[in-house]
Amino acid sequence: MPPGYENVTAEQAKLSGMFPLPGAPRAQMDAQKLQAFINQPSNADKSALKPQTARQAKRLFLNNLPATATDQSVANWFNLHLNGLNVVVTNDSCISVNISVDRGFALVEFKAPEDTTMALALDGETMEEHMAEANGDAMNGQVSGLQISRPKDYIVPTPEADQYNTNGENGISTVVPDSKGKISVSHIPPYLEEAQVIELVQAFGELKAFTLVKDNTTDESRGIAFLEYANPDSNPIAVEGLNGMEIGDQHLKTSMASIGIAQAPAEMGVSAMTMLAGTEASATEGSRVVQLLNMVTPEELIDNDDYEEICEDIMEECQKYGKITEMKIPRPAGGSRQSNGVGKIFLKYADTSSAKTALQSLAGRKFADRTVVSTYFDEASFEVNAW
Repeated sequence: MPPGYENVTAEQAKLSGMFPLPGAPRAQMDAQKLQAFINQPSNADKSALKPQTARQAKRLFLNNLPATATDQSVANWFNLHLNGLNVVVTNDSCISVNISVDRGFALVEFKAPEDTTMALALDGETMEEHMAEANGDAMNGQVSGLQISRPKDYIVPTPEADQYNTNGENGISTVVPDSKGKISVSHIPPYLEEAQVIELVQAFGELKAFTLVKDNTTDESRGIAFLEYANPDSNPIAVEGLNGMEIGDQHLKTSMASIGIAQAPAEMGVSAMTMLAGTEASATEGSRVVQLLNMVTPEELIDNDDYEEICEDIMEECQKYGKITEMKIPRPAGGSRQSNGVGKIFLKYADTSSAKTALQSLAGRKFADRTVVSTYFDEASFEVNAW
């Protein structure tokens, strides 16, 4: 299932239009029927339809990594910056880092979407390894830090009314949930009081929510604020007006805090499904990686001889559609048959046309009396084994 569909019933998934028969085009989603199914009592957890529960909401991509950075050093860096903040909901939130073989990027995963948004606000910050490798450039302030971004198939959530509160001055919520209207302002001089920052950003519109990121222990500002305006029309004006504004020896950095597919309200999940059904294909369009399902079972992958024979058979058959540069067939690990990716086959072709031919040709084929299902898979996730 795609992110966010983990606990969706088979009927609901079918109606979303995301899962046609092998090789067939996606059907138009029947929102009315889907709504009826969602309203029926069932064992499916409706929260699974909400995009904030999706795994992609807890992931970030990193570029411009220091040459000496390791998975552990990157995780430690994030946890050092996130632990103890008033907007972070977990401790040691960074749970995994996978640096690609060519060290071109890394995929980082966190425990909670809120912590992921806070980590995204650290875009441009430097690690110690950056400074050490820069040598003389560090003295001139020319060191380039981490480039942090969302996965391209991340969907911006629409918050519920009860996620806000009225604890702030003039009824401004002190909680700023992730939304398409959430703004991040960083490089705020730490000596500015919260009231001064509010006064500054209110020049661009009435605030609905505002929070200044602080250390829970010392109550000191970390120079980052999140906010949401009551009128969404204020967003572009505020981002343009605040970004680069000079305050003391700092220049503010302002951007939309949640970057992804703008999503309609997803209270009952229909809009989320509609958005995914309409965008999932384009999210991986042009990928050279094909994912094959329903071809192998965990039991068949345990024995080394059987595994090698399966690899040979699949390579022999699938390279008929083009040159395969790499094949990955995850195996059970740690005594568990439920390891990530087990039961799936990933083929990376040399070009997109070969991948497209393979996808169309393999869909619906038989392998060991099982009908093959084929889909595209994100190349960046393939590189770091993010199944």
